[in-house]
Amino acid sequence: MRKALFLRPRRRVVLLALALTPLLAGQAAAADYKVGSLAITQPWARATPKGASTGAAYLTVTNSGSQTERLSCASSPAAAKCQIHEMAMDHGVMKMRPVEGGLALKPGQTVTLKPGGYHFMLEGLKAPLKAGDKLEAMLTTGSGASVKVDFPVAAVGAPGPGTSAGGAGTKMQDPGVMQMHRQ
Repeated sequence: MRKALFLRPRRRVVLLALALTPLLAGQAAAADYKVGSLAITQPWARATPKGASTGAAYLTVTNSGSQTERLSCASSPAAAKCQIHEMAMDHGVMKMRPVEGGLALKPGQTVTLKPGGYHFMLEGLKAPLKAGDKLEAMLTTGSGASVKVDFPVAAVGAPGPGTSAGGAGTKMQDPGVMQMHRQ
């Protein structure tokens, strides 16, 4: 390592970048999970602004079984309540509602929970979700299996894992038109 100090500044930067790459890649990569017939990939959550009482988390889930299976969020130490919600347009108004009984996945079906659609709603946050941290949640299936999932927390407004706020996928036609109502 002593030799590296005597290298040209540009070479030092390259060596440092190469040395840190495995560490940074490990932090950015989310783990995959299996619970019953469900395969869970790409879990992530968005950071929240100070004072926010709610947050959201996302993932992709595939049912590799031969029967319909349901996925629910049982709990999270970060929030008083965790459940799957759905957002959908209804006569020009964006509405959000809980998915009663959990998200149903038919055999072979893959569903991506993402901003503007299905998501895990975290209500009564005990502290803000901070970019770079991990959110822990216990997910359950309709058949009673459960798994603890770690959701890496991305920046406020991030459109997906490994992206930053303001990136692709965050465009809205007219932000003033969208209204959110809970049912």
